Amino acid sequence: MKLQRFALAVAGAGLLAAAAASAPAVANGQADPKPYFSERTARPLSAKAAIAATPCISAVGVPTAAGTMQEIDATPSTSTPPRADIYEPFPFVGTRADATWYFATNASQTQFYYYGLLLQGGNLYRHTTYLPADEEKPPVPTFKKVGNGWTSFTSIATSNYSVAQPRHAYLYGLNTNGSLYRYAIVGTGFKALGPLAGFGGFKAMTVISETATYDTLLMVSKAGALWTAHIPVAAGAKPVMKLIRSSGFAAYESIVAQGCGTRGGTLLVFADHNTQSADQYAMSKANGTATAITKYGKIPATFNGVTHVSLTTHYDQLVGE
Repeated sequence: MKLQRFALAVAGAGLLAAAAASAPAVANGQADPKPYFSERTARPLSAKAAIAATPCISAVGVPTAAGTMQEIDATPSTSTPPRADIYEPFPFVGTRADATWYFATNASQTQFYYYGLLLQGGNLYRHTTYLPADEEKPPVPTFKKVGNGWTSFTSIATSNYSVAQPRHAYLYGLNTNGSLYRYAIVGTGFKALGPLAGFGGFKAMTVISETATYDTLLMVSKAGALWTAHIPVAAGAKPVMKLIRSSGFAAYESIVAQGCGTRGGTLLVFADHNTQSADQYAMSKANGTATAITKYGKIPATFNGVTHVSLTTHYDQLVGE
Protein backbone atom coordinates (compact mmCIF):
# COMPACT_ATOMS: atom_id res chain seq x y z
CA MET A 1 0.00 0.00 0.00
CA LYS A 2 2.85 2.38 0.78
CA LEU A 3 4.20 2.16 -2.78
CA GLN A 4 0.77 2.67 -4.31
CA ARG A 5 0.10 5.74 -2.12
CA PHE A 6 3.44 7.17 -3.28
CA ALA A 7 2.46 6.52 -6.89
CA LEU A 8 -0.75 8.49 -6.45
CA ALA A 9 1.07 11.36 -4.75
CA VAL A 10 3.60 11.93 -7.52
CA ALA A 11 1.55 11.16 -10.60
CA GLY A 12 -0.89 14.05 -10.10
CA ALA A 13 -3.71 14.11 -12.58
CA GLY A 14 -1.80 12.06 -15.17
CA LEU A 15 -2.99 8.84 -16.72
CA LEU A 16 -1.05 6.58 -14.36
CA ALA A 17 -2.58 8.31 -11.34
CA ALA A 18 -6.06 7.97 -12.77
CA ALA A 19 -5.47 4.28 -13.41
CA ALA A 20 -4.20 3.73 -9.88
CA ALA A 21 -7.13 5.60 -8.34
CA SER A 22 -9.67 3.58 -10.30
CA ALA A 23 -8.13 0.16 -9.63
CA PRO A 24 -10.50 -2.16 -7.75
CA ALA A 25 -9.78 -2.77 -4.08
CA VAL A 26 -8.61 -6.20 -2.95
CA ALA A 27 -11.17 -7.89 -0.71
CA ASN A 28 -10.93 -10.43 2.12
CA GLY A 29 -8.05 -8.67 3.89
CA GLN A 30 -5.49 -9.50 1.20
CA ALA A 31 -2.51 -7.23 0.66
CA ASP A 32 -2.61 -4.83 -2.26
CA PRO A 33 -0.92 -6.27 -5.37
CA LYS A 34 2.63 -5.11 -5.93
CA PRO A 35 3.10 -2.86 -9.00
CA TYR A 36 5.25 -4.01 -11.90
CA PHE A 37 7.30 -0.79 -11.97
CA SER A 38 8.16 1.96 -9.52
CA GLU A 39 6.70 5.41 -10.10
CA ARG A 40 10.30 6.58 -9.79
CA THR A 41 10.97 5.21 -13.27
CA ALA A 42 7.60 4.66 -14.98
CA ARG A 43 6.23 8.15 -14.55
CA PRO A 44 4.70 10.95 -16.59
CA LEU A 45 6.78 14.08 -17.10
CA SER A 46 4.55 16.01 -14.68
CA ALA A 47 5.88 13.84 -11.84
CA LYS A 48 9.52 14.57 -12.54
CA ALA A 49 9.88 17.65 -10.32
CA ALA A 50 8.31 15.91 -7.33
CA ILE A 51 10.56 12.88 -7.72
CA ALA A 52 13.70 14.98 -8.17
CA ALA A 53 13.41 16.11 -4.54
CA THR A 54 13.45 12.56 -3.18
CA PRO A 55 16.56 10.50 -2.31
CA CYS A 56 18.59 8.83 -5.03
CA ILE A 57 17.88 5.18 -5.75
CA SER A 58 19.24 2.49 -8.04
CA ALA A 59 16.43 1.27 -10.29
CA VAL A 60 17.62 -2.09 -11.62
CA GLY A 61 15.99 -4.18 -14.31
CA VAL A 62 16.51 -7.94 -14.03
CA PRO A 63 15.94 -9.74 -17.36
CA THR A 64 16.28 -13.51 -16.96
CA ALA A 65 17.12 -16.42 -19.24
CA ALA A 66 13.70 -17.85 -18.36
CA GLY A 67 11.99 -14.92 -20.07
CA THR A 68 10.89 -12.64 -17.25
CA MET A 69 11.68 -9.03 -16.32
CA GLN A 70 11.57 -7.50 -12.86
CA GLU A 71 12.43 -4.17 -11.24
CA ILE A 72 14.42 -4.01 -8.00
CA ASP A 73 15.02 -0.61 -6.42
CA ALA A 74 17.88 -0.14 -3.94
CA THR A 75 18.03 2.84 -1.58
CA PRO A 76 21.43 3.47 0.05
CA SER A 77 21.98 4.04 3.76
CA THR A 78 25.12 4.98 5.67
CA SER A 79 24.04 3.07 8.79
CA THR A 80 22.36 -0.08 7.45
CA PRO A 81 22.52 -2.20 4.29
CA PRO A 82 20.65 -0.81 1.28
CA ARG A 83 16.88 -1.16 1.34
CA ALA A 84 15.37 -3.21 -1.49
CA ASP A 85 11.92 -2.62 -2.98
CA ILE A 86 11.06 -5.60 -5.16
CA TYR A 87 8.38 -5.36 -7.83
CA GLU A 88 6.35 -8.02 -9.59
CA PRO A 89 8.07 -9.92 -12.43
CA PHE A 90 6.26 -10.07 -15.75
CA PRO A 91 6.65 -12.15 -18.94
CA PHE A 92 9.33 -10.83 -21.28
CA VAL A 93 11.64 -12.96 -23.46
CA GLY A 94 14.76 -14.96 -22.75
CA THR A 95 17.85 -12.88 -23.52
CA ARG A 96 21.62 -13.16 -23.13
CA ALA A 97 22.57 -9.46 -23.06
CA ASP A 98 20.54 -6.28 -22.55
CA ALA A 99 21.04 -2.53 -22.61
CA THR A 100 19.40 0.33 -20.68
CA TRP A 101 15.61 0.57 -20.57
CA TYR A 102 14.40 4.12 -21.32
CA PHE A 103 10.98 5.28 -20.18
CA ALA A 104 9.16 7.52 -22.66
CA THR A 105 5.71 8.81 -23.54
CA ASN A 106 3.91 9.96 -26.64
CA ALA A 107 3.40 13.67 -27.27
CA SER A 108 -0.04 13.77 -25.66
CA GLN A 109 1.13 11.74 -22.64
CA THR A 110 -1.61 9.18 -23.16
CA GLN A 111 0.69 6.21 -23.74
CA PHE A 112 3.69 5.20 -21.64
CA TYR A 113 6.36 2.67 -22.49
CA TYR A 114 9.97 1.54 -22.12
CA TYR A 115 12.29 0.87 -25.04
CA GLY A 116 15.74 -0.64 -25.37
CA LEU A 117 17.97 -3.18 -27.12
CA LEU A 118 18.72 -6.83 -26.38
CA LEU A 119 20.57 -9.83 -27.77
CA GLN A 120 18.95 -13.21 -28.28
CA GLY A 121 21.34 -15.72 -29.79
CA GLY A 122 23.08 -13.96 -32.67
CA ASN A 123 20.32 -11.42 -33.25
CA LEU A 124 19.83 -7.86 -32.07
CA TYR A 125 16.28 -6.81 -31.15
CA ARG A 126 14.59 -3.59 -30.16
CA HIS A 127 11.84 -3.93 -27.59
CA THR A 128 9.01 -1.53 -26.83
CA THR A 129 7.29 -2.47 -23.58
CA TYR A 130 3.94 -0.75 -23.11
CA LEU A 131 2.47 0.06 -19.69
CA PRO A 132 -1.30 -0.55 -19.52
CA ALA A 133 -3.50 2.13 -17.98
CA ASP A 134 -4.67 -0.52 -15.51
CA GLU A 135 -1.59 -0.97 -13.31
CA GLU A 136 -2.78 -4.41 -12.21
CA LYS A 137 -2.23 -5.67 -15.74
CA PRO A 138 1.32 -6.68 -16.70
CA PRO A 139 3.37 -4.63 -19.15
CA VAL A 140 3.08 -5.68 -22.80
CA PRO A 141 6.45 -6.16 -24.54
CA THR A 142 6.80 -6.11 -28.33
CA PHE A 143 9.95 -6.99 -30.28
CA LYS A 144 11.50 -6.14 -33.63
CA LYS A 145 14.61 -7.75 -35.05
CA VAL A 146 17.05 -5.02 -36.09
CA GLY A 147 20.27 -6.93 -36.78
CA ASN A 148 22.10 -10.25 -37.00
CA GLY A 149 25.71 -11.37 -36.67
CA TRP A 150 25.91 -10.62 -32.94
CA THR A 151 26.96 -14.07 -31.73
CA SER A 152 30.46 -12.93 -30.72
CA PHE A 153 29.26 -9.97 -28.65
CA THR A 154 29.21 -10.51 -24.90
CA SER A 155 27.93 -7.18 -23.55
CA ILE A 156 26.04 -4.20 -24.95
CA ALA A 157 25.41 -0.67 -23.66
CA THR A 158 23.66 2.41 -25.03
CA SER A 159 24.03 6.16 -24.66
CA ASN A 160 21.23 8.65 -25.29
CA TYR A 161 22.14 12.33 -25.38
CA SER A 162 18.76 13.95 -26.07
CA VAL A 163 18.70 17.07 -23.87
CA ALA A 164 20.31 19.45 -26.41
CA GLN A 165 21.70 19.70 -29.92
CA PRO A 166 23.56 18.00 -31.48
CA ARG A 167 21.82 14.91 -30.15
CA HIS A 168 23.27 11.44 -30.43
CA ALA A 169 22.55 7.86 -29.45
CA TYR A 170 25.14 5.09 -29.65
CA LEU A 171 25.16 1.34 -29.21
CA TYR A 172 28.40 -0.13 -27.85
CA GLY A 173 29.20 -3.82 -28.19
CA LEU A 174 32.03 -5.71 -26.46
CA ASN A 175 33.30 -8.45 -28.78
CA THR A 176 35.25 -11.63 -28.07
CA ASN A 177 37.83 -10.49 -30.65
CA GLY A 178 39.02 -7.87 -28.14
CA SER A 179 37.41 -4.84 -29.75
CA LEU A 180 34.68 -2.46 -28.69
CA TYR A 181 32.28 -1.67 -31.53
CA ARG A 182 30.27 1.55 -31.76
CA TYR A 183 27.14 2.13 -33.83
CA ALA A 184 25.22 5.36 -34.30
CA ILE A 185 21.50 4.80 -33.73
CA VAL A 186 19.81 6.79 -36.47
CA GLY A 187 16.03 6.51 -36.42
CA THR A 188 15.32 2.78 -36.63
CA GLY A 189 18.70 1.95 -38.18
CA PHE A 190 22.34 1.60 -37.16
CA LYS A 191 25.49 3.05 -38.72
CA ALA A 192 28.72 1.20 -37.97
CA LEU A 193 31.49 3.54 -36.80
CA GLY A 194 34.24 0.95 -36.68
CA PRO A 195 35.86 -1.12 -33.93
CA LEU A 196 38.05 0.27 -31.17
CA ALA A 197 40.90 -2.12 -30.37
CA GLY A 198 42.34 -2.93 -26.95
CA PHE A 199 39.27 -4.05 -24.99
CA GLY A 200 39.99 -7.78 -24.76
CA GLY A 201 40.61 -7.59 -21.01
CA PHE A 202 37.13 -6.33 -20.10
CA LYS A 203 33.98 -8.23 -19.19
CA ALA A 204 31.33 -5.70 -18.10
CA MET A 205 30.44 -2.12 -18.98
CA THR A 206 27.82 0.59 -18.68
CA VAL A 207 27.52 4.25 -19.71
CA ILE A 208 28.10 6.87 -16.99
CA SER A 209 28.37 10.03 -19.14
CA GLU A 210 26.67 11.19 -22.33
CA THR A 211 27.42 14.71 -23.59
CA ALA A 212 27.42 16.54 -26.91
CA THR A 213 31.11 15.73 -27.45
CA TYR A 214 31.79 12.41 -25.71
CA ASP A 215 30.42 9.34 -23.95
CA THR A 216 32.10 7.63 -20.99
CA LEU A 217 31.86 3.93 -20.22
CA LEU A 218 32.56 2.48 -16.78
CA MET A 219 34.19 -0.92 -17.30
CA VAL A 220 35.26 -3.89 -15.16
CA SER A 221 38.29 -5.86 -16.31
CA LYS A 222 38.59 -9.63 -16.07
CA ALA A 223 41.27 -9.07 -13.44
CA GLY A 224 38.88 -7.01 -11.29
CA ALA A 225 40.04 -3.46 -12.05
CA LEU A 226 37.64 -0.56 -12.59
CA TRP A 227 38.27 1.77 -15.54
CA THR A 228 36.63 4.59 -17.46
CA ALA A 229 36.74 4.77 -21.25
CA HIS A 230 36.23 8.36 -22.44
CA ILE A 231 35.09 8.09 -26.06
CA PRO A 232 34.86 11.29 -28.13
CA VAL A 233 31.97 11.66 -30.54
CA ALA A 234 34.31 12.90 -33.28
CA ALA A 235 35.00 10.28 -35.93
CA GLY A 236 38.42 8.67 -35.63
CA ALA A 237 39.12 9.97 -32.13
CA LYS A 238 40.72 7.43 -29.80
CA PRO A 239 39.28 6.51 -26.39
CA VAL A 240 41.06 7.81 -23.29
CA MET A 241 41.38 5.11 -20.62
CA LYS A 242 41.68 5.98 -16.93
CA LEU A 243 42.15 3.55 -14.05
CA ILE A 244 39.74 4.11 -11.15
CA ARG A 245 40.71 1.14 -8.95
CA SER A 246 43.26 -1.58 -9.68
CA SER A 247 41.36 -4.37 -7.87
CA GLY A 248 38.28 -5.29 -5.88
CA PHE A 249 35.70 -5.81 -8.63
CA ALA A 250 36.55 -9.26 -10.03
CA ALA A 251 33.35 -10.89 -8.72
CA TYR A 252 31.03 -8.70 -10.80
CA GLU A 253 29.61 -9.46 -14.25
CA SER A 254 27.26 -6.52 -14.74
CA ILE A 255 27.01 -2.86 -13.74
CA VAL A 256 24.01 -0.53 -13.40
CA ALA A 257 24.63 3.23 -13.20
CA GLN A 258 22.31 6.13 -12.44
CA GLY A 259 23.10 9.77 -11.83
CA CYS A 260 22.75 11.16 -8.32
CA GLY A 261 22.96 14.75 -7.11
CA THR A 262 24.03 17.92 -8.88
CA ARG A 263 27.81 17.41 -8.92
CA GLY A 264 28.10 14.47 -11.27
CA GLY A 265 27.87 11.66 -8.74
CA THR A 266 26.81 8.18 -9.82
CA LEU A 267 24.94 5.51 -7.89
CA LEU A 268 26.13 2.04 -8.93
CA VAL A 269 24.98 -1.55 -8.57
CA PHE A 270 27.51 -4.30 -9.30
CA ALA A 271 25.97 -7.77 -9.73
CA ASP A 272 27.69 -11.11 -9.13
CA HIS A 273 25.98 -13.60 -11.43
CA ASN A 274 27.49 -16.64 -9.72
CA THR A 275 25.91 -15.84 -6.35
CA GLN A 276 22.90 -13.94 -7.76
CA SER A 277 23.73 -11.06 -5.44
CA ALA A 278 24.59 -7.38 -5.86
CA ASP A 279 26.34 -4.59 -3.98
CA GLN A 280 25.53 -0.89 -4.09
CA TYR A 281 28.19 1.81 -4.37
CA ALA A 282 28.35 5.57 -4.86
CA MET A 283 31.04 7.22 -6.95
CA SER A 284 32.02 10.87 -7.27
CA LYS A 285 32.46 12.43 -10.70
CA ALA A 286 35.02 10.15 -12.32
CA ASN A 287 38.59 11.42 -12.18
CA GLY A 288 40.95 8.46 -12.41
CA THR A 289 42.36 7.16 -9.14
CA ALA A 290 41.24 10.37 -7.38
CA THR A 291 37.62 9.24 -7.76
CA ALA A 292 35.91 8.75 -4.40
CA ILE A 293 33.97 5.49 -3.99
CA THR A 294 31.65 4.52 -1.12
CA LYS A 295 30.40 0.95 -0.71
CA TYR A 296 26.93 0.68 0.88
CA GLY A 297 26.88 -3.12 0.93
CA LYS A 298 24.82 -6.05 -0.23
CA ILE A 299 21.29 -5.43 -1.46
CA PRO A 300 18.81 -7.86 0.17
CA ALA A 301 17.33 -9.27 -3.03
CA THR A 302 17.99 -11.94 -5.64
CA PHE A 303 19.73 -10.71 -8.80
CA ASN A 304 19.25 -13.64 -11.17
CA GLY A 305 19.44 -11.76 -14.46
CA VAL A 306 21.52 -12.72 -17.47
CA THR A 307 22.63 -9.13 -17.04
CA HIS A 308 21.25 -6.17 -15.09
CA VAL A 309 20.16 -2.88 -16.64
CA SER A 310 19.34 0.67 -15.68
CA LEU A 311 15.68 1.68 -15.67
CA THR A 312 15.82 5.36 -16.52
CA THR A 313 14.08 7.79 -18.83
CA HIS A 314 14.65 9.11 -22.35
CA TYR A 315 14.80 12.59 -20.85
CA ASP A 316 17.63 12.17 -18.34
CA GLN A 317 21.33 12.76 -18.97
CA LEU A 318 24.25 11.00 -17.32
CA VAL A 319 27.15 13.29 -16.32
CA GLY A 320 29.37 10.91 -14.32
CA GLU A 321 32.65 12.01 -15.95
